[in-house]
Amino acid sequence: MDYEKILSRTVQEIKPSGIRKFFDLLETRKNVISLTVGEPDFQTPWHIRAAGIQSLEKGKTHYTSNSGTMPLREAISGYLDRRFSTKYDPKSEIIVTVGGSEAIDIAMRALLDPGDEVIIPLPAFVCYPPIAALCGGVPVIINTKEENKFKLTAEELRAAITPRTKLLVLPYPNNPTGAIMTREDLEPIAEVLRGTDIMVLSDEIYAELTYGTEHTSIASLDGMHERVILASGFSKAYAMTGWRMGYLCAPAPLCRQMLKIHQYAIMCAPTTSQYAAVEAMVNGDADVKMMRDEYNRRRRFLVSGLNEMGIQCFEPEGAFYAYPNISGFGMTSEEFCERLLDEHGVAIVPGTAFGDCGEGFARISYAYSPEHIAKALERIKAFIESLK
Repeated sequence: MDYEKILSRTVQEIKPSGIRKFFDLLETRKNVISLTVGEPDFQTPWHIRAAGIQSLEKGKTHYTSNSGTMPLREAISGYLDRRFSTKYDPKSEIIVTVGGSEAIDIAMRALLDPGDEVIIPLPAFVCYPPIAALCGGVPVIINTKEENKFKLTAEELRAAITPRTKLLVLPYPNNPTGAIMTREDLEPIAEVLRGTDIMVLSDEIYAELTYGTEHTSIASLDGMHERVILASGFSKAYAMTGWRMGYLCAPAPLCRQMLKIHQYAIMCAPTTSQYAAVEAMVNGDADVKMMRDEYNRRRRFLVSGLNEMGIQCFEPEGAFYAYPNISGFGMTSEEFCERLLDEHGVAIVPGTAFGDCGEGFARISYAYSPEHIAKALERIKAFIESLK
């Protein structure tokens, strides 16, 4: 059987995730300190777990509405209004999804026809270009710059727009750089988009994890609600990665079309997880604050440690990643990370896993304990000194 003839060419041409590719190398190594995975090291707070357990004990194990339970959609609506001044009707403008990843997937599938262009600022999480390609879309890459704090500028956006542009992906707070877009940064972007038919897919999975500046959703700006699909979830802010809970918010005509894809592909998000998610939305603010404060402490410790050993590191303002510049060591990003792993047993992710513009950078997750980070910094310092 010649599987290359049978399999979709589009799928075969998509590269595997550079994050997972490097993570898989760890299975063959011993005594490795990993700072690779963007997963909170906290347990899901007990009161959230208890809500899920209680739903099981009460036998709430059946399908829910395709869009998700009404109590959860109402909780999401109230939360977004309270925290980020974005208003969505829980009856018609919110869909509960299997993680934020499904929200991104069905948003693109609902919008894109073959040949439609999708503007994607990089570096960014690995899923956007492949999903666009799977939909027949054409990724149009904007390489953001360190001197601009890895923010998308209005000038860069304007230059990338063509008559085929259908969608802008706005991945802020950003993985891997930790960059954020403030209200002052977003207003010029919104001004470029006003009067066009270009939609925005705003991935706000790290919205709760900003340090010093509160997150602003582009959906809250004048004239943007009608053109924004907001994708988010519970994995990062509430340490709920394994619960697979996400959501998308959009104008009702868009939600009706995205819901059809969700119905046929998924049916509904996990019922137990939905009951836990209601508890997170309603009573989880203190948990988020506690985890954010701890990430902030780790952020300062990691960035300070890197800078002290001579590794230039942009100061992240959101998410839980540092993105140091390693271009001065005379190696490619992959070579640097492979040697660090082979010679000193520390695993970080090459910047090229997040786009070609990641050459010369690496991503380090600080979603690990301070003790874990401290041990890694000792080994990284020894590696840097061995290169002199």
